[in-house]
Amino acid sequence: MNHEQIRDVVDRLAEEIRRDYKQKTPVLVGILKGSFVFMADLIRALNMPLEVDFVILSSYGSGTESSGEIKVIHGLESSIEGKDVLIVEDIIDSGLTLSLFLEELRRRKPASLRLCVLVDKVARRKLNVLIDYIGVQVQDEFVVGYGIDYDEQYRYLPDLYVVED
Repeated sequence: MNHEQIRDVVDRLAEEIRRDYKQKTPVLVGILKGSFVFMADLIRALNMPLEVDFVILSSYGSGTESSGEIKVIHGLESSIEGKDVLIVEDIIDSGLTLSLFLEELRRRKPASLRLCVLVDKVARRKLNVLIDYIGVQVQDEFVVGYGIDYDEQYRYLPDLYVVED
């Protein structure tokens, strides 16, 4: 997917989010490191009042498949109690990491909790996770570029590419 197609997807997502958060100031929570490019473009496209926070979660290590172990490396710095929270994620596959993270956030009593994902790899899903805003769906492919990495490489690419075996 080239950068123009990505921009169209981001603009579509921003329009849906603006509609759903009219008269609200959501807290966008980016899951680092992969979401930072997508989230920056999404924030600019939203062009509305919002707050920003980040977390660092890990389940990959240096492989192309989730290890099944989730680590919270850096948690939220602000309270989300009573706030409208939108999680911004680059890619979801197994759903293990996000399921655990969403469960933790629900315990913090936000007014609402939604999920925005750029790339949905539904074929790899092990746990069902409700995604409120989906950019694109892909098959069982390992995607890099536009902030998404493979062993910390390729984040700088402006487009999304599939890594071949």
